[in-house]
Amino acid sequence: MNRREAMQVVAGAAAAAFVSTEGAILSSARAREAVAPPTFSLPPLGYAFDALEPYIDAETMRLHHGTHHAAYVDSLNAIAAANPGIARASMAKTLGIIETLPDAIRTAVRQNMGGHWNHSFFWSLMTPGGAREPQGQLKTAIEGTFGSVAAMQKVMETTALADFGSGWVWLGTGPQGQLSVFSTPNEDTPHMIPGGRTAVLGVDLWEHAHYLSHDAARGAYLSAWWNVVNWDKAGEAFDGLTS
Repeated sequence: MNRREAMQVVAGAAAAAFVSTEGAILSSARAREAVAPPTFSLPPLGYAFDALEPYIDAETMRLHHGTHHAAYVDSLNAIAAANPGIARASMAKTLGIIETLPDAIRTAVRQNMGGHWNHSFFWSLMTPGGAREPQGQLKTAIEGTFGSVAAMQKVMETTALADFGSGWVWLGTGPQGQLSVFSTPNEDTPHMIPGGRTAVLGVDLWEHAHYLSHDAARGAYLSAWWNVVNWDKAGEAFDGLTS
């Protein structure tokens, strides 16, 4: 092989390598485009992890949001990948018909979609430096039902302290539209209660919500929590139910 022939071979090999590399790049790009984004996503807090201190510490918020809630989202996306139908309706609607889901996925959806909905709502119900008490229609409804805001808070705290194990306590509306306080176990949501319930306010009773700030002292956590409640958001939720 002379020098000219050798250069032609090298040039041909280089061109083939380029085509092969370019093809691999294009194939990789097409593969990325073909992968759909996750069906469910972890919502941002909207405030820094330390924004609720001293009532809830930054590390508790980081673990609660970035570890516990994120795990629900990851598991829910795995379920949705194998069962796309669960994402075709809103979470509220799906959770409202949880008992009609196939046995094979019902418990997993209940736990993970329930946890995702509950926590997404929970983050929006807290804010640094918010209003100190409810206003407008919500305040009027609370006073009409419980006598005062303080009396309503006492009912929620008493219900929470009497609730054994993990779960949630809610201020919401009952089947007739009246305000009431009720609880749900584990990651069950108000949508799952027969007769229909809707949430205005909800507080997480799982120990991961307070184990670093208040250890196992649920009462201390609840007393502190009222200092970070986003009453504006609760008011919006109530106005949306009554409009």
